[in-house]
Amino acid sequence: MKKVSNKYLIIITILICLFLELCIHVYGSHVFNIDNSIYNFISKYFIRNNITSLMKLITYFGNQLLFVITIVILIMSKNKKISYSIIINLICSFSVNQVVKFIIRRNRPNINRIVSASGFSFPSGHSMVSFAYYGYLIYLVNKYVKDKNKRITYTILLSLLIFFIGFSRIYLGVHYFTDVIGGYLFALIYLLIYVNIINGYLDK
Repeated sequence: MKKVSNKYLIIITILICLFLELCIHVYGSHVFNIDNSIYNFISKYFIRNNITSLMKLITYFGNQLLFVITIVILIMSKNKKISYSIIINLICSFSVNQVVKFIIRRNRPNINRIVSASGFSFPSGHSMVSFAYYGYLIYLVNKYVKDKNKRITYTILLSLLIFFIGFSRIYLGVHYFTDVIGGYLFALIYLLIYVNIINGYLDK
């Protein structure tokens, strides 16, 4: 583990405080006005049959396909340390998300669901795990890919994928906007800590 700076600790502390504040407000399945406003906006201007098919496809990149992608990386990668760190990241982020869901116990939206979903709602598992997973890939790309244009391209594409996975969860009616924001925020906290821990292992 590399030495942690005071600036890093301050950022982590602020992010944790923001996340805990959000947890307090959503505990007990409280719904914010912005949750309804964002969903109503998406429902009015975006929900179409062709877009729905695309959203159903994109949402798989935040769950089932992550395991397939991980297996492909494990098979194809020559650097086993990187492969193992990706596997550990996926397992840890998924497990931590389930623990927080069980603690907060926020119910899912109960209207206009396009797909079925079980379990609790906050923080969004797809949003958190995809942010932690693809965010870690962004870190690896910027750490190991030497070509600047490739780094920029991969970073943009992975960032867009993270965004649209979160968007898809609201679109499909299985998460509130604050579930997605909570997932992103918690993933950022998790990822900053994970990268700090794993960086020493990768550099050995």
